[in-house]
Formats: sequence, C-alpha cells, structure tokens
Amino acid sequence: MAFIETVPVAEATGEVADMYERAQAGMGYVPNYTKLFSQNPAAMAAWGKLLGSVRSRMDTRRYELTTLAAACALRSSYCSLAHGTVLQEQVLSPDQLAAVAADFTAADLAPSEVATMAFAGQIARDATAITAADIDQLRGHGFSDAEIFDLAATAAARCFFSKLLDALGAEPDAVYLELDDELRNRLTVGRPISQREVEQMPPVG
Repeated sequence: MAFIETVPVAEATGEVADMYERAQAGMGYVPNYTKLFSQNPAAMAAWGKLLGSVRSRMDTRRYELTTLAAACALRSSYCSLAHGTVLQEQVLSPDQLAAVAADFTAADLAPSEVATMAFAGQIARDATAITAADIDQLRGHGFSDAEIFDLAATAAARCFFSKLLDALGAEPDAVYLELDDELRNRLTVGRPISQREVEQMPPVG
C-alpha cells in the first residue's frame, strides 16, 4: 500500500483511467507505481517523454545495465526487480543476470559495461564524487561525450523515479514473487515485494 491516497483501479475515470489503461496495455495489469501518479497524471506523461528521449539513443542492453546499476545503488527494489526482469527476458541468461546482480565487477561483462555500471552507481550514490578523470575513463572505453551524457541522464532520471516511488511507499508488484528465489532476493535491495494481487481495469461495458 502507498503512503498517500490513490485512485482505486475500479473507480478510475478520465485521464487517470486513460493512464491506467496505457499501463495495463504494456504490463498486463496496473502497476503500483502507476497508481501513485493518479495524483498527477501530467507528471507521468512528462516522465514518459523524458524517458523516451533518453532511451531512444541507447540500445536495450546498455540502457538496462545502466539503469540496474543506478537502481541497486539507490536501494530501489521496484526498479531493480523491474529492470532485472527486462534483462532476463531480453538480454542476459538467468545465470548471467544472477552473476551481474551478485557483483557486476566479477560478472562476464565487457570492461566498458563494468565502467558504465560503476559510473551509474556512483551518480546514484553521490554525483559530487564524479571527477573529470571518471569521464576520461569512459572516453578511454570508446564512449563519445553524447553517449556519456546519455549514461548520466539515465542514472539521474532513475534517481527521480526511484526516490519518488520509495518516498511515497510504492511496493514492487506481486508478479516479482514469481522470479527465481536467489535472483529475487538479490534484486530486492530495499522495500519488500507486495503480497497483494495485481489489479486490472474492469472490462468496458
């Protein structure tokens, strides 16, 4: 349960109902995080545009590894579970993902990917600790300044979203209980997974 009131799925109308329907079309249910935005659907729309502008310049593997590193550093169970799931479904084998979740520096990743995840994690923990030498290290791995911007934007955007969800008490959706036990435990880095069944919009008519 969130710490603030949200519009119940069965009672949603207007732009909130539209937002819930869009979320359900993508996820198969209305996620707990979407319910938070029933207090400000325009903020969800703005978030979607920002995220889209960042993701459009990165391939899935780079975006998801960068996001996972930031989410774990932020102790955001919701985001680490969500993006860990995407990595497992689209990018990495279960064994590879388990290794990354356990210690990405010792997993079978390219040196540039290890550098990417370290950079994202440092931004999430303390961006003031980033130095010009860190940027030069990324350049040494072949990243252009535009690509470095995208890495930083991805990690910084995750700070907004993860902090908002945790500040308002959104629990990771119960669907994540279906993950392998070891992986689920490694990705549950903060708030526990909800025990409440996920909800769907009532059928029209």
